[in-house]
Amino acid sequence: MTGKPAVVLLVEDNDDHAELVLRQMSSHQIANKVIRLVDGQEALDYLFRKGNFENPDSSPRPHIIFLDLRLPKVDGLKVLKTLKESDETRDIPIVVLTTSAGKHDVAMAYMNYTNSYVVKPVDYKKFRDLMDQLGYYWMSWNTTVKN
Repeated sequence: MTGKPAVVLLVEDNDDHAELVLRQMSSHQIANKVIRLVDGQEALDYLFRKGNFENPDSSPRPHIIFLDLRLPKVDGLKVLKTLKESDETRDIPIVVLTTSAGKHDVAMAYMNYTNSYVVKPVDYKKFRDLMDQLGYYWMSWNTTVKN
């Protein structure tokens, strides 16, 4: 990437799934900072600097967002749509990371311009390997506009 610290925003309400993602990212130093949010409204507030997230020093712009679809308060598809419609946030890569392999969910995510759609494996080793590969690709190989 660039010389800047890598910031990952993880929007995941399931504590077990979040722990696996956080553990893999930290053990392989995929990001300098991983920020976890637990619902869609919190994600929107963070990204549009509202409420507790007004200060950009304590809520830095992420280099990538890992977004679950089944979120409380605001559904992940609505979060995705809102972010991709905004000039402020549309260029941030968003990887939908979810348990849903449903054709409708996949189609809706791509219709709302997700950069990638990944179904979380149930098997721990496969999930761990997936996170290693995802993190390496998005944080090492992928080139973005504003990083």
